[in-house]
Amino acid sequence: MTRRKLPLVLCITALAAACAIVGIAQSATPAPAAFATPVNTNQSGAVSNGFTDNATFAGDEGNFMEADDIGQGLGPIYNARACSDCHATPNVGGISQLAELRIGHEDANGNFVNPTILINDGANSVPNRSLVNQRSICDIAQERVPGTEDIRALRSSLNVLGDGFIEAIDSNTLFAISQNQPGQSGGQIAGLFIQVPVFEAGGAVRGGRFGWKNQMASLLSFSSDAYLNEQGITNRFNATDNTTVCKTTADPEDTTGTDGLQDIDHFARFMRATQAPPRDTALAATSDAIAGANLFNAIGCAICHVSTFTTLPAGTVINAGAFTVPPALGNKIIHPYSDFLLHDVGTGDDIVQNGGQASADRLRTPPLWGVRTHFALMHDLLSFTRNDAILRHAGEATGVINNYRSLSTTQKNQLITFLQSL
Repeated sequence: MTRRKLPLVLCITALAAACAIVGIAQSATPAPAAFATPVNTNQSGAVSNGFTDNATFAGDEGNFMEADDIGQGLGPIYNARACSDCHATPNVGGISQLAELRIGHEDANGNFVNPTILINDGANSVPNRSLVNQRSICDIAQERVPGTEDIRALRSSLNVLGDGFIEAIDSNTLFAISQNQPGQSGGQIAGLFIQVPVFEAGGAVRGGRFGWKNQMASLLSFSSDAYLNEQGITNRFNATDNTTVCKTTADPEDTTGTDGLQDIDHFARFMRATQAPPRDTALAATSDAIAGANLFNAIGCAICHVSTFTTLPAGTVINAGAFTVPPALGNKIIHPYSDFLLHDVGTGDDIVQNGGQASADRLRTPPLWGVRTHFALMHDLLSFTRNDAILRHAGEATGVINNYRSLSTTQKNQLITFLQSL
C-alpha cells in the first residue's frame, strides 16, 4: 500500500495538537502587562503588546477615542459618542464609571421577554430589545421605560484591556472548567458554558466570553454589536438602525477607509493589541497580599476566579475560521482571575441574551485583573468596598462566602489586600 505524504503544515499542526493532548508544553511566555493606553489627544505613550507596531496601535487607539456626530451616523438613539466614553479607567480600554440600562418582563411561564418601547408619542417603536439607550439625537426619538417592564437592571461597561489574550483562550478549556467545578465545590458551583454566533464567520458558533452574558465570542463581533447598540452606528454585520426616527444618513454608516479597514476593524485590532492589566507588584510582594492570595485559594474564590490560563498556540485558527492566533497572542500566560462562565451568585439581572432562559439569573465571572482601579464594583456599580462586593455573593457562591465570613478580621483584610494588588 502506498503511503501518502502529508503536507508539512498539516504535520506541524498535527504535532502541535498531539503535544497539547499529552500535555507536552510548548514554550509559553508571560503576556506583556502594562497600563499603556493613556488618555492623550495624540495617543502618545500607547504601547502595543506586539500584535501591531506602536504607530499602528496609536492610530487604532485614536479610532477608539474618536467622538462621532450625527453626520457620521450617531444615533438616532445611543449611549455614547466614542468607545472610550465607556472604556477609559484608568486608561483607554479600561472600565467605565457609567452603567447602561436593561429592561424586560416575564411571560406567564416565567420566561424573559424583550420589551417593545414606544417613541415619537407612540408613532414608532423599538421592538425586541432589552437595552434602553439613554441619549438620542432628537427629542422625539428618546426612549423611556414603559411601566409594563418590571425587570430593570444596571450594567457597567467592562474592561477590554488584554481581551486579545482572552479571545485566544481555547473554548475547550472553558468547557472543561465548567465540568470540573461541581466536583471542586461539593456540587454547589457549576458555571454555564454557552456557544454564541460569530458574525464574521457567518453565524457559526464559538464559546462565548465577552459581555456580562457572554453574548460575544470574538472581538470583531463585539465591536460591531457595540457600534450599533451603544453609538447607533450601523456597520457591515449590523446594517440597520434600531429606529429611523430623525435619521439622516444611509446605512451602513461605518464605511471603508483608504487602508481597506472599517472602524469596527480598527476597534477590534486595538483591543487585540492591548497589554494585560498589570499587578501592583510592590503591594503583591507584601506578606499580607501573599497571605491573602493563599486565603483566596483556600476558601474557594479561585474555583470561579481562575488565576492562570495559557492561550492557544500561535497559528491556531479560531472564531470559526475567521481569525488566526498570531505570535503576539499565542502561547501567552495570563492571570485574569475569571473562568469566563455564567454563574448564579445571587446578583443576576433576569435578562436573557444569547444564553437562553437558563442564563437569566446568571452573569459572567468578571475578571479581577485591574480591579484595583475600579471605584465601584459588581455589574451594577452598586458596591463600593471590596468587603461589600464579596458579601453580595450568594447562590452558587454561598459556601465560599460562608468561608469568608468565618475568617478573622485580620485574614479578611489580608484577602482584600490581595485584591487591591490585582
